[in-house]
Amino acid sequence: MDLATLALFLPACFALNMAPGPNNLLSVSNATRYGYRRACMAGIGRLLAFAGMIALAAAGLAVVLQTSELLFYAIKIVGAGYLLYLAWQLWRANPAAEGAVAAPANGLLALARQEFLVAAGNPKAILIFTAFLPQFIDPGRAMGPQFAVLGVLFLLLEWIAISAYAWMGLHMRRWFAEPRGKRLFNRCCAGLLAAAASVLLMAKRA
Repeated sequence: MDLATLALFLPACFALNMAPGPNNLLSVSNATRYGYRRACMAGIGRLLAFAGMIALAAAGLAVVLQTSELLFYAIKIVGAGYLLYLAWQLWRANPAAEGAVAAPANGLLALARQEFLVAAGNPKAILIFTAFLPQFIDPGRAMGPQFAVLGVLFLLLEWIAISAYAWMGLHMRRWFAEPRGKRLFNRCCAGLLAAAASVLLMAKRA
């Protein structure tokens, strides 16, 4: 893979990473509620989901999603349902209790699982990898190593996006220090997650 290809790939990829979406919104919300470090560590769940999707795209198995309308819509409905569940949890959250109760030992695992499920519940993400990454693959060279390099770069840039959105959430936490402000922010996030679920339900296969 030459430098010219990487020079095209990196900015285009980072634009995808930084685009507002359910997972990035979740990073903001988690940083606001639980702190910067836990929001960043929870993002590992998202990276694992994306790594699996990249592997599927590299193996050509994403074609199954493109040809199976039933599977596509099943994943889409489950993913949208989970987003609505998270929105409902945020809407009902007690801001006063969040600051007073220490996180349980498995709290970080629970947050990472949330990130994983939100990412895995969007079948369009696999199709994005299928359509986006191959544009930067040189068919005259071995495809496996090229997919591996692009996949690692994508995940590194995704980690930067996770950190950036968590940083924004940390500063929002300072702005919404009072329970009333936290409740307002939680409900705004809940509304945005519900909107993301609606967009996902209307998504169609490419």
